[in-house]
Amino acid sequence: MTEVVDTVVIGAGVIGLAIARTWAKRGHDVLVLERAPRIGSEISSRNSEVIHAGIYYPSGSLKATLCVAGRSMLYEYCETHHVPHRRCGKLIVASDRAEIPTLEQLLVAANRNGVSDLRWLSAAEAIALEPNLACVAALHSPSTGIVDSHALMTAFLGEAEDHGAQVARETRFERAAVRDDRFVVSTVGRDGQRYEISAHHLVNAAGLGAQDVATAIDAMPLAFVPKRFLAKGNYFRLVGTAPFSRLVYPVPEPGGLGVHLTLDLGGQARFGPDVEWIETIDYGVQPGRGEKFYRSIRRYFPALAHGQLVPDYAGIRPKISAPGAPNADFVIQDATVHGVLGLINLFGIESPGLTASIAIADRVAERLAQGA
Repeated sequence: MTEVVDTVVIGAGVIGLAIARTWAKRGHDVLVLERAPRIGSEISSRNSEVIHAGIYYPSGSLKATLCVAGRSMLYEYCETHHVPHRRCGKLIVASDRAEIPTLEQLLVAANRNGVSDLRWLSAAEAIALEPNLACVAALHSPSTGIVDSHALMTAFLGEAEDHGAQVARETRFERAAVRDDRFVVSTVGRDGQRYEISAHHLVNAAGLGAQDVATAIDAMPLAFVPKRFLAKGNYFRLVGTAPFSRLVYPVPEPGGLGVHLTLDLGGQARFGPDVEWIETIDYGVQPGRGEKFYRSIRRYFPALAHGQLVPDYAGIRPKISAPGAPNADFVIQDATVHGVLGLINLFGIESPGLTASIAIADRVAERLAQGA
């Protein structure tokens, strides 16, 4: 038998669940396919859990627009749905005078993106806020925060299910074909049985697997599937009491935002991610990478003692820009691009995807409603 639904969403990470919630609330029948036993077990649970202000991204880009809009939406959602979070603020620090021009450029970019609360701090002002800090200047972002990503995804899931959506865990997408203006989606369930689902809309929110999904859709022109590059980010946990009450970021580096200090809601401090370009998915953290962490961190936290860092976890960003190339924007791709009515592909949804998740879901829902 073939199950019939309005919309199939592939991927039960924070983006897929946000889309399912938004579209189900608009009265549509939604089925989410997730190959893993748990929701959000890849990108969505292997990041810094930071609510970004919208500072780093090119003006007018989807990353800038959806991050700034999504940040406000996310704070409101967390407050109204009792999702644990904290607006703790962040310092972006210049460790030597050669980095001050980059800090100045970030301030200009932030203002251009609509982040109006960023404040320039002298070294003395920054150290007054965080006595363990070493820097020559800093930017203070009071609207940066942290969130319990699992609690957020659970809230999205609960709302989606309350409005009739379903999540099929341990169900692997195999391929899709277009027949009579509908998608016939072939899957393999946890019992090894093959199932077919007929859907009017198909949303590819598969994260690290988005390219594989797109190439398995018969009608999808392969010229519009961007190459995937894997940027692994390793994290190390700090042994002992957290030395800062705010997040601390160095100036950005190619491929990422530098080895920064983040906090979880329990007050535990961790450092990362770094940028390690890899060929195959691997979540192991090599203890030897800690030496580079010590060198990077001591530029802004010189009191870090040897032995205080222990390997924690790793995440992988699904980049669509090659090593050394400028960071690519989010890609939210519909029929106006690839010509397949009812299909939306999301590629390169890395940071600030968590922050922008509700805004991304709204954008996808608008395109679905327009018939794209």
